[in-house]
Amino acid sequence: MKKFGKSILSLSAAAILASSALAGCGGTEGSKVVTGDVEAIPYDGSKVTVVLYHTMGEALENILKNHLDKTFYKMYPNITVSVKKQGDYDGIKEQISNELTANNAPSIAYCYPDHVALYNIGKAVLPLDDFIASTDTVTAKKVDGSGEEQVQIGFTQAQIDDFYPAYYEEGKSFGDGKMYTLPVMKSTELMYYNKTYFEENEFENEFDFDQPFTWDQLEALCREVLEYEKSQKHQCIPLGYDSEANWFITMCEQLKTPYTSSEAGKNIIFNDERNHAFVKEFSQWYADGLVTTKELSGGYTSSLFVADENKGELKSYINIGSSAGAGYQKPEKYENGEYPFEVGITSIPQADFNNKKVISQGPSLCLFKKADKQEMAAAWLVAKFITTTVELQAAWSLNNGYMSALQSVMDNSVYAGRLAKANGYTHVQELSIKKSIEQSENYYVSPAFHGSSEARDQVGVLMQQCFTKYAKATDKDAFIKDIFDSTIKSIKTQYPNCFSKA
Repeated sequence: MKKFGKSILSLSAAAILASSALAGCGGTEGSKVVTGDVEAIPYDGSKVTVVLYHTMGEALENILKNHLDKTFYKMYPNITVSVKKQGDYDGIKEQISNELTANNAPSIAYCYPDHVALYNIGKAVLPLDDFIASTDTVTAKKVDGSGEEQVQIGFTQAQIDDFYPAYYEEGKSFGDGKMYTLPVMKSTELMYYNKTYFEENEFENEFDFDQPFTWDQLEALCREVLEYEKSQKHQCIPLGYDSEANWFITMCEQLKTPYTSSEAGKNIIFNDERNHAFVKEFSQWYADGLVTTKELSGGYTSSLFVADENKGELKSYINIGSSAGAGYQKPEKYENGEYPFEVGITSIPQADFNNKKVISQGPSLCLFKKADKQEMAAAWLVAKFITTTVELQAAWSLNNGYMSALQSVMDNSVYAGRLAKANGYTHVQELSIKKSIEQSENYYVSPAFHGSSEARDQVGVLMQQCFTKYAKATDKDAFIKDIFDSTIKSIKTQYPNCFSKA
């Protein structure tokens, strides 16, 4: 490039640390959380209830329950899974953190990496390495009712290899080399564009959307679009980018500049002049009317993408947003049944074609250490079932547009049949899934530590502040530096352990 070559949890870390002290004093029954080393033992067939906290909607929850009924409970009739929705991701984080103060928690929970880092302040999260590697077997009933069979507790190598590598490796992103999570389903960012618009209008700087392209190329195209739409007296912001935080973090990955680190005392490292440069560049984009974001526009930028310029509505022609939200990028049909335009989908721009990066997001599973070892053993079997059952993963993906964590879903006939229908009109969500799979080798995840969630939130706010105030700043460089400095100061006040004491 020419210029540069969610909420804070109300529960304090001290409260979670207090929960580990309670555990050490004697959580010895039922679902009590324990700390310290635990042994990966086989499930012995006893009656046990596994509590699963999740954030799924009703449709996805019903898909899970149906698969438990038709397969899992037939294999392990004495295991009961209590499936409990806990609101959104912030809600599930708060619920579990509060329960940890009472020396209690679910058996399994949907999570993001920063959640796990928070829970693990008190060493409450169960490392999965021994379970994954176990070659011991457990007795299970055959699903067809014809008898019993021995099932390996751990993953086979084929099962490990079936996960998309970036999704699986996310479970080891906590700085100590241990595996704490298993991937459930994932999303990424994609660039949606009005294919009809760009086919009907010729722009000097238009590029091939099916080929890799740079941020400079995108800027040049957006400037032409803006000028053309002004000449047509249409209201236009050419580009919408939903997440300022994702934009910042992705640029750090693409440019190989510092963002955060899992190294204690050196966790927050994004105050770097190279990062100042790209924020300055994109602030100018905003000042020139080329781009807006979810927070700055007051809603998801997909609403601008599907707007109707013929009705005088503010319109964008390119939008960068979640792959799981592809359905919102599809415009409403006209009364005659036709769509206003065809949706095109491609990867986001890159700063370096030799270092292509795009974010990986979406829920994983973590398990909690328990005084009842059979609860942990049963919880592992549930987690293994959820993350390795192809039919379940395929059904979830087709319902909500997230990518399955398993590569072998492509061999599922129903799944493959749906993806074969992908197009920019009626099956935009399927097109999104296909494009997500095509860029799976470029996924990244950021280090997870206590404070990583706050770092993410704050770089998003930093981008907002720079965008909205940049035009009025007399000394642009000093203005950008001051915003970075104040952001670091804010994080340091709340998370001093993320910074060196020197």
